[in-house]
Amino acid sequence: MTETITGGCLCGATRFRYAGEVGGAGYCHCTDCRRVTGSAFNVSVGLDAARFDIVAGAPKGHAKYAESGHELTRWFCPDCGSSLYTASPVHPDTVYVKAGAFDDPTVVRPTHQSWTRSAVEWARIDPDLPGFEADRRG
Repeated sequence: MTETITGGCLCGATRFRYAGEVGGAGYCHCTDCRRVTGSAFNVSVGLDAARFDIVAGAPKGHAKYAESGHELTRWFCPDCGSSLYTASPVHPDTVYVKAGAFDDPTVVRPTHQSWTRSAVEWARIDPDLPGFEADRRG
């Protein structure tokens, strides 16, 4: 299904637009993804790079060789630091947009996990753990 979707960073300085097929999302448990997200894993959606446009702002990139041996460039807002997407010369036709960067979270449809050997035990959320619809303080 072809969709036009939008997204951006926390402060709104960097915005993107995408018009094309939206595939499945993947969870990545590698050490680099945990560090860059500050969480237990990364969730991203692979999109056709030719249909992905930055429409406001100028993301900054940080290139690093990953555990896979491939170079990855992680792009983020230079104003607020929000992670936006990842690109790699190994997959030049794809950008991997961070799930939290989409304006409409329903476009994110997880289909797989990678680097599960690096998954942390505490990332599994116990269904018996108390939950709150909003802030637990009220």
